[in-house]
Amino acid sequence: MTNPSNEAALEAGPEAVAAVDRLAERLAAARTAMNAVIFGQEDVIENSLVTLLAGGHLLLIGVPGLAKTKLVHTLGTVLGLDDRRVQFTPDLMPGDILGSEVLEEDDNGRRAFRFLKGPVFCQLLMADEINRASPRTQSALLQAMQEMKVTVAGESHPLPRPFHVLATQNPIEQEGTYPLPEAQLDRFLMQVDVGYPGLDAEREMLLATTGALEAPVPRVLTPADLVEAQAVVRRIPVGDSVVDAILTLVRAGRPETSEVEDVRRHVAWGPGPRASQALMLAVRARALIDGRYSPSIDDVLALARPILQHRMALTFAARADGVSIAQVISRLCRLIG
Repeated sequence: MTNPSNEAALEAGPEAVAAVDRLAERLAAARTAMNAVIFGQEDVIENSLVTLLAGGHLLLIGVPGLAKTKLVHTLGTVLGLDDRRVQFTPDLMPGDILGSEVLEEDDNGRRAFRFLKGPVFCQLLMADEINRASPRTQSALLQAMQEMKVTVAGESHPLPRPFHVLATQNPIEQEGTYPLPEAQLDRFLMQVDVGYPGLDAEREMLLATTGALEAPVPRVLTPADLVEAQAVVRRIPVGDSVVDAILTLVRAGRPETSEVEDVRRHVAWGPGPRASQALMLAVRARALIDGRYSPSIDDVLALARPILQHRMALTFAARADGVSIAQVISRLCRLIG
């Protein structure tokens, strides 16, 4: 039996099919352009595009030097987005991100406050090394990421559309870092682990990036195209089998109600409903990138780890025994795969 949202999407008919075909072709060109300058990170590039198409925010985890910053700048160029970068440091204040009010005096001696917009007023914000800023500064992004606006001195200021945050974090335990609280982690649609490139990719990178010339990055889409693609993603129908797979996967990750022994023993807290919503949007976006008119269970399996791993926590005993979140998610995926 098809649910009402699927029926509405199916009724769109040829128009929706044409939109998927048109956008899939342009998204393929965008992915090709990014692969030409970001070497050996095909999965990271795909997940980044999936995140933006789903209208979400992305957390990139990896050691320094893996082109995380270049990835964000390249995304901004290829998608035609106004991108800005903020280096998070322990002395960074909320006003350095959101903006602040200043008292100005005109030629007649009248004084008034004027709001000076901070770097968050862009379409693609890179929060570099976000865990190095204090919790107070980290929380300054919460309203912006969730509500697409910021409030300063009691007045709300809308952010540009589209608006996305791509944050980076180094997984190196060093003095002066502040782990992101669970509430802010949940605001990120995905957490993507950026690994080292393979031998052939690193060889190609060496030859391409140490010469006199650097390959130009073309602009493939516009912000309007991205907004259109985000609307199309929400119209893509999802079969009942995929919906059931998403619900089975997410609900089995909650130790209070799970029937999976590994989850009850090793997981302290599991994913909430926002994980189901994230998976629902992400599998649609992945289908659009591949030019498919509906997602499959393979999409759920491919996106399970980046969407669930930051929405679950292990018990102290599990960490002491060397259990990892990736192992638990792999066990959950066997329920549907």
